[in-house]
Amino acid sequence: MIELTEKSIDFTQLTNLVRDHRAGAVLLFLGTVREFTGTEQTSSLRYEAYPVMALKKLQELEEECSRQFPVVRIAISHRTGDLDLGEISVAIAVSAPHRAQAFDAGRWLIDTLKERVPIWKQENYQDGRIEWVHPGTSGASNSMTNQTP
Repeated sequence: MIELTEKSIDFTQLTNLVRDHRAGAVLLFLGTVREFTGTEQTSSLRYEAYPVMALKKLQELEEECSRQFPVVRIAISHRTGDLDLGEISVAIAVSAPHRAQAFDAGRWLIDTLKERVPIWKQENYQDGRIEWVHPGTSGASNSMTNQTP
């Protein structure tokens, strides 16, 4: 199951989607909106995506992960829109026969998602500045910063 959603992510449902009697391990990764990025205090985030392309890339990741790792099932949900501190921005659930396989697949999925999937993140800072972080980049050197009027 792959989705982009503006609604809160139901991580319990996501986890239940990947449970299977063939799997001895279920891994759940949650990415949440944190208050600080380095020394910068964040007030909120906004995620935007081109849904057709983002869903296609997420599907490709699911297929590639299934070829590389002995996973049983995969579920990925990514939020779009405005998110407050503490909200879940992305959830990845993976089931596999053994825990090491689930950990390896889950780590590969989140790392590769951040590199390849065209979902853009706008950091809204407490001082009124905003910064767009583009897929495959991290930090201020790879983003555009704007001052609010």
